[in-house]
Amino acid sequence: MPGKNNKASGVISTLAILAAAVLSVVVFSKTWNGHQIHIQQLWFTIGDTQLYAGILLNNLSVILLMLVCVIALPVHIYSTAYMKHDENYDRYFIYLSLFCFSMLALVVVDSMILLYGFWELVGFSSYLLIGFWFTREKAVQANKKAFLMNRIGDIGLLTAIMTLFAQYHTFDIIQLFGDGGFISQSTVQNGVWLGPTGSLPAIWQYVAFGGILLGVAAKSAQFPLHTWLPDAMEGPTSVSALIHAATMVAAGVFLLGRVYLMFTTAELDILAIVGCFTAFMAATIALTQNDLKRILAYSTISQLGFMVMAMGIGAYASSLFHLVTHAFFKCALFLVAGVVIHEMQHIKQDNNLDIDPQNILYMGGLRKKLPLTFLVAVVAGLALIGLPFTSGYLSKDGILVQAVDWSDSKNPLFRLIPIGAIITTWLTGFYVARLIAKVFFGEFRLEQFHPHVQYHVSDGGWQYRVPLVFLGAASLFPLFSLNPFIYEHAWIFTGFGSIHLERINIYHTIIPVGINILSLFLIYWAWAIYTGRKLLIFKQTGFFFHLSYREWYIDKFYNRAIVNAVLGVSKVLSWVDRVVIDGFINGLSNLAVGIARLAGWFDYNVIDGISRLLTFIVKITANFVRRFQGGKVQYYLFSMLAVVLALIIYLSF
Repeated sequence: MPGKNNKASGVISTLAILAAAVLSVVVFSKTWNGHQIHIQQLWFTIGDTQLYAGILLNNLSVILLMLVCVIALPVHIYSTAYMKHDENYDRYFIYLSLFCFSMLALVVVDSMILLYGFWELVGFSSYLLIGFWFTREKAVQANKKAFLMNRIGDIGLLTAIMTLFAQYHTFDIIQLFGDGGFISQSTVQNGVWLGPTGSLPAIWQYVAFGGILLGVAAKSAQFPLHTWLPDAMEGPTSVSALIHAATMVAAGVFLLGRVYLMFTTAELDILAIVGCFTAFMAATIALTQNDLKRILAYSTISQLGFMVMAMGIGAYASSLFHLVTHAFFKCALFLVAGVVIHEMQHIKQDNNLDIDPQNILYMGGLRKKLPLTFLVAVVAGLALIGLPFTSGYLSKDGILVQAVDWSDSKNPLFRLIPIGAIITTWLTGFYVARLIAKVFFGEFRLEQFHPHVQYHVSDGGWQYRVPLVFLGAASLFPLFSLNPFIYEHAWIFTGFGSIHLERINIYHTIIPVGINILSLFLIYWAWAIYTGRKLLIFKQTGFFFHLSYREWYIDKFYNRAIVNAVLGVSKVLSWVDRVVIDGFINGLSNLAVGIARLAGWFDYNVIDGISRLLTFIVKITANFVRRFQGGKVQYYLFSMLAVVLALIIYLSF
C-alpha cells in the first residue's frame, strides 16, 4: 500500500520495464524497414461516425517504443537505490510506471483521439512526479506551472484534431497521414483548403498548424511555453532523467513526426525559426546558471530546439536521430547529476549545513572522489557538445549540414537559421565545459565556506554504476554507425527515407571541421576560466550577463504581464461578484424578506385581526344570548321588559 515503503514495488516495476524492453527490441527487429502493422477494431459509434481503436507499428512507432523502454530500464534500476530511503518509495514507482505506460501507449496508438488521451495522461503523470515531494512549496508551484502551461498546448492540440476531423471526417492516423492519405491529397489554393472529402476556408489549415505548434511548444518546451521545464527540476532527479530523455519532452517531437505531411512550406519555415530561436536562447541562459539540474534543463530545451528546427528545414530523419542520441547522453548527464546531488546532500546532512546541494559553486574536485561518475559525465558532455566519436556528433552534424544546404535555396535572411544553430553549438561547448570544470575540477569549494567540513563520497553501488556505464557507452558512436565521422552512414537514416545521404558539397566536410575546431578552443577556454587559469574572464555584470542569469526575463515578463494581469482581473471580478452581483442578490433577498415581514404583519394584524374580532363579537353575542336560554323565568321577564323598553324608545324618537 502507498506510504508503507514497500520495496517489492520497485522490483516489480523494474522487472516489468525489463520485460517491456526485451519485447520492444523484438518488435523493433521484426518491424524496422518492414511492413507496418496496423490492427484496429470498432470502438464506438456516434451518429454516422464510427471511431476505431487500434495499434499502429511503423518505423517511427517502433524506434520510439524501443527508446522509451531502453531508457526507462536504467532509470528504474537507478531509482531502486536513489529512492530507497524515501518514505513514499512505492508511490514513486506507481507514478513512474504510469508515466512509462502513458508514453508507450502514445507512440503506438492509431487514432488522434487516443493519441490525445495518452498525451493528456503523459502530462498528468509528469504532474504527479514533478510534485512528488508535495510538502515542498517549490515542488507544488512547479507542478502547477507545468500543468497549466501544458493545458495551453493541449487546447491547441485538441483544436487541431477537431479541425482535421471537420475537414476529413476521421481520426485515423493512417487515413490522415499515411501514404496516399487525405493529407497528401490536399492543397491550399486561393484561400481555400481543398481536400478529397470537401473544402474549408484556408484559415482552418493554419488553425490546425497553430494548434499542433502550441501542443509541441508546451510538451517539448519550445519558446514561448518553455519556462515550466527548468522549474520541473523539483521532482526526483531520476524523474528528471526520464522526462528529459524519452518521455514527456520527446512527445512533442514525436507528434511532429506523426503529422509531418500536413505542414506547408511556410509552416515548416515557422518551425525552423521557433526551433532555432529556442535553441539559441536556452543555450545563452545555460551559460550563467549555478543550479546543476537547471543547467541541464536549459540544455534539454536547446537540444529540443535543434530537433524542431531540423523538422522545419526538412531534416526529418536527422531530427529523429538526434532525439534518439540525445536521450542516451542526456539521461546519463541527469543520472550523473543525481549521484553528485545525492552525495552533496549527505555532506549537508552529516555536517548540518545550510547549503543548496544542487549549487555548483559549492562543488569542485569531485573527479577524484567520483571517478566513474566523472568519466561518464565527460563522455556524455562531449556527446552533448557534438564532438567526434560520440553519437551526438553524428546526429548534430547532420542537422547543421542540412541547415546550411536548406538556407542556400531560401531568402538570404534564412541564413540566420544555420548561423544561429552553429553559434548555439559553440555555446553548448562552453557551458558544458563550465559545468564539468565547476563540478569535477579544482578544489572542493565547500571547504572555502566551511573549512572543517567532513565528507566521504563515492560512485555508489551497482544500481548507480551499471546504468551510468550503459548510458555512457550508448553515448558513443558504435551504437549508431561504424564510421565515427560521417553521419550519413548511421543506420537510422535507412528507416526514414532521408534524401541527404550523399556528400554533394564541401559543406559536409568544412562545417563539422570548422565547428569542432572552435568548439575545442571554447572548451579549453571555459575549462581554463573555471579552474582558475589566468585568461580573459567575463565579468558578472552588465546587460548580457543579467539577461542570461535572469533567463531573458521571460518569467518576470509572464508574472508581470500575464500572471499579475490575470490576478488583477480576478480581483476585479471577485469585487464585482462580491459587491455588485452578491450585493444585488443580497438586496433582492433583503427586499423579499422585508416584503415577507410586511405581508406577515398584515396577515397577522389585519386579516387575522378581523377574523379574531368577528370571532370575539360572535363569542360575546353568543355568551350573552345563551343566558336567555337557561330556563330561568326572571331572565325571560327581563328580556321581555328590555324588548318593550327598546320599542318604546325607538317609537318615541
